[in-house]
Formats: sequence, structure tokens, C-alpha cells
Amino acid sequence: MTPSPEPVVTVIVPGYDVADFAQEAVDSLRAQTLTAWNAILIDDASTDGTGAIFDTAADADARFRVVHHAVRAGLSAARNTGLDLVATPYVAFLDADDRYTPRALERLVGTVERSGSDLALGAYVRLRPDAAGGYRAGHVQPWVAAATDPERLSTTLDAHPDASGNIVAWSKVSRLDLWRREGLRFPVGKAYEDQIVAQQLYTRARGFDVVPDVVVEWRERADGSSITQQKSQLPVLRDYLEALAGGIAVLDAAGQPRAAASRVRLILSMDLPPLVEIARDHPDAEYRRTLGAFVRRLAARDGAALDAPAAEAAAW
Repeated sequence: MTPSPEPVVTVIVPGYDVADFAQEAVDSLRAQTLTAWNAILIDDASTDGTGAIFDTAADADARFRVVHHAVRAGLSAARNTGLDLVATPYVAFLDADDRYTPRALERLVGTVERSGSDLALGAYVRLRPDAAGGYRAGHVQPWVAAATDPERLSTTLDAHPDASGNIVAWSKVSRLDLWRREGLRFPVGKAYEDQIVAQQLYTRARGFDVVPDVVVEWRERADGSSITQQKSQLPVLRDYLEALAGGIAVLDAAGQPRAAASRVRLILSMDLPPLVEIARDHPDAEYRRTLGAFVRRLAARDGAALDAPAAEAAAW
């Protein structure tokens, strides 16, 4: 029997009640062209079959390790659990309802190995429900392409400020040393925890790479149960806006005005319009007031231009 190659990257895969999708995430790891990986599957006290799927994967393939939380702790805490157990040079993240493309790890790990950068990020697409009851992968959206295309090696936010628009944890491979030396952790108890951590990675990396390849297919669940589909709830909105503002604050503190300006423009053009649509008919006036206060703060930055939806929100 040929021994397995020594793993170079650990993929942290948190999951809570995603039994309908977890097998696809596991299978996408098994299908990787880079085989020198291991994965830490974090079952965050699921009430369905998620934990059993993880256990079955670990029984069949020694590259998988399972951790079961006795009490649900949330996505950030699950990722932090995984971070404490990583012993490979590189670390990556994959949510258990998403899936990797086959060359994802080969492309990302190979890029940082070649460049010596601390971090590599790739493109991603949405998996949307189709008429047949399944999911179909979409196209790379403009803001994703702006962050990852064309390929750049050993770049920085000074040279490539639009990279700040790629704010998800699972589109990246990073050196474990970056996390350790900077003491980086995911903020526990908050939704949209990727936002601040992504900007910390960019501003503290000695250099990062971008590749235009699609590395992850990100699922938009048909039942609307993922947190990104619950922005009509006021507590979720507050967490979302706090995360957006927190990411900008990281860029400001690091002396990255071009990246901060790029981030503000993207928030106004992409994040804000759907929130305005929700707010117009929202039964709670506090939703509109919260959104309006946020937009006014953005507008106060360097005279940021407001289009019609943003101007409407600023008046609330």
C-alpha cells in the first residue's frame, strides 16, 4: 500500500444541521487533485445527521478528523476549535453546506508555495436552487472578479485595494504562522464573522496572491435557512452592519485608505440596495433607522457619493 503524502494543508469544515449538504462538502475534499491534505470536521451540536456523516467520512478516510461540540457554539467558535488543532503549514476553511472545485487546494497551496506569500485567495460562485430541485453553479460576479482577476503574486492592499472585497473565509488558503504570530481568531457570538478577519489577514500578511480560478461553490439554500438569507431580521442586520463597519475600521487602522474607499464603494453598490428593498416595507421602523444611521456614517467618509437607494436610506 502506498503511504499517504504528508499533509501540507488542514481544511476546517464546521457544520450545524446541514445533513442535506455535508456529504457534498466531504466528497469535494476527496475529489481534490492535491491529496496532501487533512480535514477537521466540526459538528456544532447538530440535531440532524450531520455528525453521523462526518463520523462515516472519518471511518473511511484517515485524513478526516471529527470534533463534536456538546453544546452549539456557533460558526466562529467552531472555526476557532479547528484552528487550535491545526499542525500543518497551511490552513483553509470550507463550510459544510458548500463545496470545493477539484483543483481548489492544488491551485491555492501551489500559489503560496511558489510565491512565498502568507495568503492566497480565489474566486467563487453561488450555488442557487434550480427548477429540478437541485442546485446550479452561477457565474463569477463582478466584485469577485475585481478582487481575483488577473492573477497577482506577492501583492498588497496598496497595490491591489479591490482585494478587500473578498471577505469570505472559505475562498482562501493561508499560512498557519500568520494566524499564530498575529493572534487571529474569529469573533464569537457574531454573524458575518469573516468580514473583520479577512481584512486582518490582508493588512497583516507580508504579501498575498490572487488567482482567478473558481475555488468554491457557495450554496444559497432553497429553504432560506443560511444566515446570509436572514437579513430581514433586525439582530442579523445589526451584526451585518457591525461587521461591515468593523472591516473598514481595520483598513483605516492599518493606514489603507484606498482599500477602505474601495470597500465603501462596494458596500454602497452591492450590499446596500437589497437592504433598502427590505427596509422600505419592514414592519419595524427601527430597521430603517439602523440602516439609515449606517449609511450616513458611510456618506460622511470623504464625501462618498450616494445613489438613489443610498440617499433614500440616509434620510431615514
